[in-house]
Amino acid sequence: MVQDSIRVLQAQRYKVTKPRLQVLEVLERARKPLSPYDIQRLLRLKGKYINHVTIYRILELFCNLNLAHKVLSSGGFVKCGLGKKEGCHRFMVCRQCGAIKEFADEELCREENEFAQNVGFHTEYHLSESSGLCANCYRKQFGQ
Repeated sequence: MVQDSIRVLQAQRYKVTKPRLQVLEVLERARKPLSPYDIQRLLRLKGKYINHVTIYRILELFCNLNLAHKVLSSGGFVKCGLGKKEGCHRFMVCRQCGAIKEFADEELCREENEFAQNVGFHTEYHLSESSGLCANCYRKQFGQ
């Protein structure tokens, strides 16, 4: 919800500006990852304008605050759907329709950190997503 994101911004002492609210609202309604240019286009359709550099900066802030995530396979952004849920946030992305499912798994994070430590690496951040077919696209393609 946009209200939850507003509370996070305020708690971290960031201003709730009109452009930030507009980007939050676009991300809230999105059904698939959006690029900054997609966001700009959707805002223009509503008679609003934010330059793409500002949108990039807003998205960077949202990612730093865990309000949004960058989806590696598309380069687009999605609103975080898990809030403060513990564990690294991960994605399953349908290569057919672009549907995205976000999940978090504390145990998976611990295992990855342990593996990294065993090879002398100190993890600061995890990035991971799986690509495949959602149940609907799988049924359509394979009739099951």
